[in-house]
Amino acid sequence: MVLLSLIATHTDVDLETVARLSAGASEVPSSLVDSGTAVTGSVVLATCNRLEVYCEAPSEADVEAARSAVVAEISRQSGMSEDKVSRSFATNTGESVAQHLFAVGAGLDSAVVGEREIAGQVRRALIEAQEKGTVSGGLSRLFQTASRTAKDVGALTALGKRGLSIVSVALGLATDLSEDTDWSRKSVVVFGTGAYAGATMALLKERGCTDISVYSSSNRAESFAASRGGRPLTRKSLPAALAGADVVIGCSGSDSQVSAEDVRKVREAAGKPLIIIDLALTHDFDPEVREIDGVELITLESVRLAAPAEQVESLKQASAIVADAAQNFSKQQLSREMDSAIVALRRHTLDVLDSELEKVRAQHGCTGAAEEVEFAMRRMVKQLLHVPTVRARELAASGQQEDYIRGLEALYGITVGRADAGTGKTDPKAAEPEAAGDDTVEPKSA
Repeated sequence: MVLLSLIATHTDVDLETVARLSAGASEVPSSLVDSGTAVTGSVVLATCNRLEVYCEAPSEADVEAARSAVVAEISRQSGMSEDKVSRSFATNTGESVAQHLFAVGAGLDSAVVGEREIAGQVRRALIEAQEKGTVSGGLSRLFQTASRTAKDVGALTALGKRGLSIVSVALGLATDLSEDTDWSRKSVVVFGTGAYAGATMALLKERGCTDISVYSSSNRAESFAASRGGRPLTRKSLPAALAGADVVIGCSGSDSQVSAEDVRKVREAAGKPLIIIDLALTHDFDPEVREIDGVELITLESVRLAAPAEQVESLKQASAIVADAAQNFSKQQLSREMDSAIVALRRHTLDVLDSELEKVRAQHGCTGAAEEVEFAMRRMVKQLLHVPTVRARELAASGQQEDYIRGLEALYGITVGRADAGTGKTDPKAAEPEAAGDDTVEPKSA
């Protein structure tokens, strides 16, 4: 099996394009896996500034077909042309897939380097794929290893020890823009009930803010406020809450964007400065609000520009941990693929052996001579399998596993079962001892 990923992030694509690509992204994995394309497993990682689609394909020969299937499906979901979608994504294969995801999970590729939220988003992406039944064994191992690597970076380096995140940097900017820096005296309205809204609520409370209202266009504000705190708002109570707010924070990314005209009316009615923090990828507020007198707008781009640079040594250490983890993961993947090939060869060989031994038993019965013949034949087969097994490991280490698999198919007509459901089960008959000198093989009784 081969892993690949299609990546569109804030570093290469403008956020508007990322937002458009993300439309309907949650449905992409199911559509890909269920439609019988070259994609055998898929996980989507969608955040405020990235869309990443991770896939598993049967072989290297299927990678381009898998990529085309992803592009076509995102085009269908987003309404963008396939050409535009294709040009928006960078494609990773091989070790680069793990290298990138592990760096993302550790916060090395974030607008705020070392941010904490992204590790949780990586975990949730895997959980969602598991719930929908779209994750393959290889992708499950990839995302689980990414989470472990993120923990290692957090435990072994000083990266992110300051607890910085997109939300914390945005609130810091809002503090700098305020005449009154005491959050306990501020009234805040939060749009949204997702992960970023939850992180926002927690950080507001850390800063002493108690006057927090929550609005959700999907009517989830009441249940969210019951577990997170704050006052739930309805469409009817929202205007009054906005009129009294000092800070409004958008985390929902819903289709109902607040217009500049509505903000202007609220501003005129309130007669006091207003800070809008728009962290939604698709914008909860019309960007034109920045032109209104007395209104300050903080966006994801503002956060990216204001994020402090982490210490060079911490970044170096974190990058080394990520690189080692990616290299080890790739080696393990190659080893697992070669295990399938070795198992297939053994199964084929032992099937032939069993067939011949049945003939011996039929002719000679359960005699001592028959047992001696069986013992000798099994030992000979083990000797014959030793060199192909060793060569399999050597070729895997040099990245030539496909040559080995094609050789089995060409010489013996063996089709290697590459599909990996992640069970870790092998055929007991094919998993006999490898060592050529092992004399512990017992003859079968008739």
